[in-house]
Amino acid sequence: MSLFIIVTILMLRIKCFQMTNKSLIIAHRGESFEAPENTLAAINLAWKRNAEAVEVDIQLSKDKQIVVIHDTNTKRTGGVSKKVSAQSLHELKNLEFGKFKGKKWISEKIPTLEEVLSSVPSNKKIILDIKCGLDIIPSLKKDIDNSGLDIDQIELVGFKFKTMVTIKKTFPENIVLWCHNLDYNIIRKIVKPNINLLIKRAFDNSLNGIDVWDSNLISKSIVESIKNLGLKIYVWTVNDLERAKRLIELGVDGINSDKPSWLTNNLFNTI
Repeated sequence: MSLFIIVTILMLRIKCFQMTNKSLIIAHRGESFEAPENTLAAINLAWKRNAEAVEVDIQLSKDKQIVVIHDTNTKRTGGVSKKVSAQSLHELKNLEFGKFKGKKWISEKIPTLEEVLSSVPSNKKIILDIKCGLDIIPSLKKDIDNSGLDIDQIELVGFKFKTMVTIKKTFPENIVLWCHNLDYNIIRKIVKPNINLLIKRAFDNSLNGIDVWDSNLISKSIVESIKNLGLKIYVWTVNDLERAKRLIELGVDGINSDKPSWLTNNLFNTI
């Protein structure tokens, strides 16, 4: 092999390394394409595959315990229709949260936030997507304070703007991002949101940035506007390699994916 070819290969690998490390690849609800979302099986599989960050959804049970689940109802992932906030932790733990993904996962239970925080390796991040209201804050503060994790290991995101502003006041040193659907639904595809106004609103209220749907509204100029204000932009949910590469080229800070290890490996090997 000639020296030119060797140097070329090395340069491509360096470029590849820089590209995959420019944006944080986030395991969306763990390795959720393969394992049941928001379970310890999916979360620990992500850590095992060297995920840099895992994002999970959190809600409050009837007895003020924080549990990890996306929906307000247990039907889709738990198989039985029960409102999460109307169930005690004990009642929720009696449900199966892996069966919907296949017999292999039949023993999976709903995890508590405490259990998830205890799984986070050193130098890794956990991103908590808050799916309920302000009543979660006392339990959230207790669990975070007791976790022993560093401040930069825990980030908080959520759709409810007023809740996230209060969260930022409660956890001023943590990264707090405001989630937005952008043009995810049909109405917003017709009447498109003004993303610059969303950015300004986040900035004016001391939030650290936005966490948004993978929309075509995300452009180089938008990302630059966000960066110029010292804010971050995360994007969800990206399972397409070419789209992930494009977002990295635009300069986004984080990409949520159901296939985080696959995406990371292919970003590294295909540039």
